[in-house]
Amino acid sequence: MSNHQDRDLRRDVLDELDWDPEVDATKIGVTAADGVVTLTGIVRSFTDRWMAEKLAKRVAGVQGVANELHVALVDEDRRDDTDIAVSAINALEWNSRVPKDHVQIAVREGWLQLEGEVEWEFQRRAAEDAVRWLRGVRGVTNAIVVNPHVSADDVKQKIETAIRRKAEIDANAIHVETADTTVTLTGKVRSFAEREDAVHAAWSAPGVTRVIDHIAIAA
Repeated sequence: MSNHQDRDLRRDVLDELDWDPEVDATKIGVTAADGVVTLTGIVRSFTDRWMAEKLAKRVAGVQGVANELHVALVDEDRRDDTDIAVSAINALEWNSRVPKDHVQIAVREGWLQLEGEVEWEFQRRAAEDAVRWLRGVRGVTNAIVVNPHVSADDVKQKIETAIRRKAEIDANAIHVETADTTVTLTGKVRSFAEREDAVHAAWSAPGVTRVIDHIAIAA
């Protein structure tokens, strides 16, 4: 990728961050090199940090994002670890997608650690989604384990079928390999968003515990 393309990509990411009202982009810096975007600066919440990365990933031409944003809570958002833990427990309790009594939490200096065991990847993601938005959270480590109950051949077939259903993706351009509960994706797509859709399809299969993404984005 040329310097000119990197400059255009940097501008497009900055424009996307400025356009979306959910993120205060006034203190976010962006650099781009060979399709990889680096976010630096300060945000006021873990939600802003997560959203900034999500917005950058959906810009055409972005092949990877290095998120180096620092969370600096304002005074009204500061909470002690006990308050955060209580809120996190309640958030998990109220989320019907998180199996009851399967997820445990620990909090240290505003950083949440999720542990436990679930049967589906969507349950693992749901637990993180439930606590990511809590006031006072500086970060989330998701150490929840997915415990599968299906065969590798069944997983491969379900993923290939799911990819074929997505109109935005050329299913013939993506190859799926399974080994136990690990899925490896190879091939080439037209955008970061298409690659994420393929990865999401793989994670959505029952019993998948790891997805290795070797999909390339066409230049």
